[in-house]
Amino acid sequence: MPDRAKNIQRQVEVHLPELVLLEDIIKRNSGCFKVQVEAEIPLTAELSLPLYSLHFGNAAAENPAVIITGGVHGVERIGSQVILGFLQSFTERLAWDKSANHLLDNISLTVVPIVNPSGMYLRSRCNRNGVDLNRNAPLDVVDTDGFHAHWLAGGQRWSRRWPWFRGKTEQLETENQVLERILDAESIKRPLVISLDVHSGFGFEDRLWFPYAYRRKPFDQLAEVMALKLLWQRTCPHYNYRFEPQSSHYLTHGDIWDYLHKRVKDKQLFLPLTLELGSWNWVRKRPSQLFSRLGLFHPMVPHRLRRAVRDHQMLLQFILHAAASSSAWLPNEHNRDSLWQSAINLWYQELL
Repeated sequence: MPDRAKNIQRQVEVHLPELVLLEDIIKRNSGCFKVQVEAEIPLTAELSLPLYSLHFGNAAAENPAVIITGGVHGVERIGSQVILGFLQSFTERLAWDKSANHLLDNISLTVVPIVNPSGMYLRSRCNRNGVDLNRNAPLDVVDTDGFHAHWLAGGQRWSRRWPWFRGKTEQLETENQVLERILDAESIKRPLVISLDVHSGFGFEDRLWFPYAYRRKPFDQLAEVMALKLLWQRTCPHYNYRFEPQSSHYLTHGDIWDYLHKRVKDKQLFLPLTLELGSWNWVRKRPSQLFSRLGLFHPMVPHRLRRAVRDHQMLLQFILHAAASSSAWLPNEHNRDSLWQSAINLWYQELL
């Protein structure tokens, strides 16, 4: 753990309390997981922010893997807070719950609660270099069938002074290199890797997005996503998430999860999911949030913040159990074609 001067620590507590909470979780539960400082992100001459990853479970190659990430965009703090709430609960359970320990015997779990610590510290969507980490990958929108990248929000290379700046796409930013390195470490002929990246800021519904963001064409693991969707609906019928491809709303350049999926798809069954919390509901209930730098992306009222953290714990637990028991629901030669066709009919009608 870093030994910061008192005045520097006070600054961190004010500007990045999520990091303080994460370091407290690490200090109190060091026997439950392995901690890795994946990078030190320099912010000032006196302060560098650690980018932590936490590793649970059994890393044997025959086990499925889960990767949970948040805080890619510094103004979407609720993503990191949902994950920190999960870590607080899960590490407590490991002290007494035999079933939780048994679950970890059968999966490899990697958690990166704060992917973009400099952006969170600065209350900026981008990182310290002014780069939007989810527009930074070397992948451009495929402009076919009348589908185009969203103007500006789809990613731009003109200036870091404008939002959605892509940076130097020929070299990933440090934070994205960390995600790439973690996925490479998990891509060792596992039966399945599922990632869940927690964001906020679109619409009035909570959505589970899957690739692609750079094209409208279906991605290769569409049958697997449909099987997971149906499993969720049967298992948790009272929780309402809208499963859909991100491209059904808008196309963007440089999506990091599109890029990572394309890198490993030929050697690894990889399902990258994005939980997009419907933050417009928070603004509708409290329009004054629009006057806050975080207000469009974060529940500013304490009881709504607690509810948002609480409401998504079931999903994170479901992802762990679904990965551990993937052989029970993944498509097979008998149902793959029907699952694929059902997915096409549901999500890609305009392409038929």
